[in-house]
Amino acid sequence: MRFVFPPAPQAALAVAGSTDHFPVRRVFCVGRNYAAHAREFGNDPDRDPPFFFTKPADAVVNTPCTVPYPPLTEDLHFEIELVIAIGKGGADISAADVPDHIWGASVGIDLTRRDLQNEAKKMSRPWDWSKAFDHSAPIAPIVPMADVPSLTQGRIWLAVNGEIKQDADIADLIWPVADHIATLSQAMTLAPGDIIMTGTPAGVGAVTPGDVMTGGVDGIAELEVTVGPRA
Repeated sequence: MRFVFPPAPQAALAVAGSTDHFPVRRVFCVGRNYAAHAREFGNDPDRDPPFFFTKPADAVVNTPCTVPYPPLTEDLHFEIELVIAIGKGGADISAADVPDHIWGASVGIDLTRRDLQNEAKKMSRPWDWSKAFDHSAPIAPIVPMADVPSLTQGRIWLAVNGEIKQDADIADLIWPVADHIATLSQAMTLAPGDIIMTGTPAGVGAVTPGDVMTGGVDGIAELEVTVGPRA
């Protein structure tokens, strides 16, 4: 196959304890998947089914890293999330069969231009400009499932400059990993290389250039991300 110019490099995430890399195909994100976070934005966690938005594969950044403060915003927010890496594709996957499709897990930050997201909500527009920008998905190395103790419980946390901002447990997920992946697979066929960011707990907030974010899911992975100068 001939191309009119060289194709973009394959987006990939490091694999913990290995020189191998996990090729990233797509990035799906789950919205409002912790009750306290849903409430802090004025939503009813008992009413809404899971919903999804996406980021491009090349929004993924390996950690530790420095990400530039993005353009078009004065309100860049962090959202710490459990990350799932799909190793086996499929459609209409049952919740019971989901574990067979998961290659590994990690932790990541869904960076959000909150002011642009709030404006999009007011105007009933898509969230792409607020979520799907360059460097918006820093993720720690993927941990193979053989080394993941649990996807149903474990502390998830984020600190800014050493001060804890988010602190919860993945047991608090409204829609557990198996359920929301099964729901996602009803809408489209999942494929190896798909990444799923599973939602953030309460406590999201803004960062500015020079801030250092650290976070993790206990027993799985930790990360460190520095906010660089404006892009």
